[in-house]
Amino acid sequence: MSSRFETFIGALRFFTRLPIPGQLGYSSVALEKAIVYFPLAGVLLGAICAALFMVCALFWPKSLAVLVAMAATIRLTGALHEDGWSDVADGFGGGWDKQRILDIMRDSRLGSFGAVALTMLLLARYVTLVEIETAWLPFALIAGHAFSRLCATGIMVSMEYARTDGKGKPFSNHLSIGELAFVVLTGVAPLFCLPWRQAASAAVLALLATLWLARLFKRNIGGYTGDCLGATQQFAEVAFYAGLLCRFS
Repeated sequence: MSSRFETFIGALRFFTRLPIPGQLGYSSVALEKAIVYFPLAGVLLGAICAALFMVCALFWPKSLAVLVAMAATIRLTGALHEDGWSDVADGFGGGWDKQRILDIMRDSRLGSFGAVALTMLLLARYVTLVEIETAWLPFALIAGHAFSRLCATGIMVSMEYARTDGKGKPFSNHLSIGELAFVVLTGVAPLFCLPWRQAASAAVLALLATLWLARLFKRNIGGYTGDCLGATQQFAEVAFYAGLLCRFS
């Protein structure tokens, strides 16, 4: 088995709940570079959800088909990124210094800030997806999943890890030029399936959301955690869909 394939399998094992054959064993070395395939995993997840949406839209109203696609996304990722978003909301909402923020984020209990933030996030995602033109929605799902994971990867490669351990620790944030180019390519390529003006505004809004979170992370905890990566992916994805809805004369 090639090292690149092992790394891709490692990415799928960590970032998704897709059934991976048991004979494809776990490799800690491959997992270190799994972040290279984060956007590509997003392409795969987005494609699955897009296909499910198109099938459901044949029989049900668009609103219900969107809800099914959202539920499938959560199931396929094990709510990994949603958990990160709610943990970050709890930590940064209730913490007053670095250690307290990190302690709250590690707490498995869902607090008030996390509950409200998660509710608002899911509602915003649903509303934006329902408002996107049906013909473009499958492409929007693929592009949104891929580009938002590119944004999260950007956090990793540009900042230091804030803990001594944690669920984001296994990954290496030292990417070669070739690896970085591959990450950018897989994150950006799906944008070309969308109208260029909408795609550009979506990318810009997602990047602005990422920069805002990066500043928040840097100022308060001096870096990122695994929860921060999940929160970035979620916020950037919703911002991406909102950017697609920008109207141009």
